[in-house]
Amino acid sequence: MKIFQHVQDIGDLRVALAEAQEVKRDRFQWQHLGKNKTALLIFFNNSLRTRLSTQKAAMNLGMNVIVLDVNQGAWKLETERGVVMDGDKSEHLLEAIPVMASYCDLIGVRSFARFESRQDDYEEKILNQFIRYSGRPVFFMESATVHPLQAFADLITIAEYSPLWSPAGGQTESTGNALHRGATGGHSIKVVMTWAPHPKALPQAVPNSFAEWMNAAANLSAHSPLFTPPQGGAGGGLSGGGLSGGGLSIDFVITHPEGYELDPQFVGDARVEYDQMKAFEGADFIYAKNWSCPGVTRPDDYGKVLHDYHTMMDWCVSARQMAVTNDAHFMHCLPVRRNMIVTDDVIEGPRSLVIPEAANREISAQVVLKRMLEAL
Repeated sequence: MKIFQHVQDIGDLRVALAEAQEVKRDRFQWQHLGKNKTALLIFFNNSLRTRLSTQKAAMNLGMNVIVLDVNQGAWKLETERGVVMDGDKSEHLLEAIPVMASYCDLIGVRSFARFESRQDDYEEKILNQFIRYSGRPVFFMESATVHPLQAFADLITIAEYSPLWSPAGGQTESTGNALHRGATGGHSIKVVMTWAPHPKALPQAVPNSFAEWMNAAANLSAHSPLFTPPQGGAGGGLSGGGLSGGGLSIDFVITHPEGYELDPQFVGDARVEYDQMKAFEGADFIYAKNWSCPGVTRPDDYGKVLHDYHTMMDWCVSARQMAVTNDAHFMHCLPVRRNMIVTDDVIEGPRSLVIPEAANREISAQVVLKRMLEAL
């Protein structure tokens, strides 16, 4: 694997999920892969989970790690061509990239959307320059439009806590939720991603990737069981277990106010529901996240908050919404603004998965780095 940006880069999701569980059982068995190799983690924006989990994953693999905060201690970087550099930016990205690449074997980059131009953001101008000019494998640690390490960790978490999953790490039919019977005779879980209010304009990277990965999982499970041991796959499936009754399929729903429609390339075949309470009915997993206007139905409002958040507080996930679910698990990528995105009682409740979800960021990163090292 040379680039990690989209779900298709990980290949067969069943194999990837099985590999994640193999990593979880013994994080240190592949240290020979990273010996005398260096990962450079470049941050144009702040980070907590991404920084710590990716650095830990690289160390698990025996790698050296260099962390560069571009805005703290480095020269300010110009990113545009044709600019007369007579301002406060002392170095151009086109020189900086090959220099940085000369000190490492793998490069991870975190660079948020700027909201100055939808075209520039969705063309991923910053990350694509690293791909083009570094000559190194590049993995996205969140970009203008995607956050694949988060989405992979989210899928691992959903698999582990899905009803009927056994043995350790998930739920069983007796202790988990009741299951929906699918049209093919297998079992179905309902996953709902909901918009929630926020005082600031946030990127669409997390919801974009979550939608992309859940659609891929739903499409795969529509043709064959997803959370079962893959034929010839590593590790024999999640925790070495499987699902009874024909496998587990996914019903994926996105709910948000009008004007917040995500880009069709990420929405895919997901069902979009503007009535949040209706979307929540019978849900097994609730994934809450704010995002600013993606500019799909309202191009002039790209990157804007469309409403005063005070008028949208009924979208905050509370006991009222969770009461109509199928005793759903609550998920969020963190950091989260309590009592705006979700109430205290929900995020602290027994069905909250935000901590194991965050812990799985180490696992998703290690699978990606492992595969990149194997491809060197």
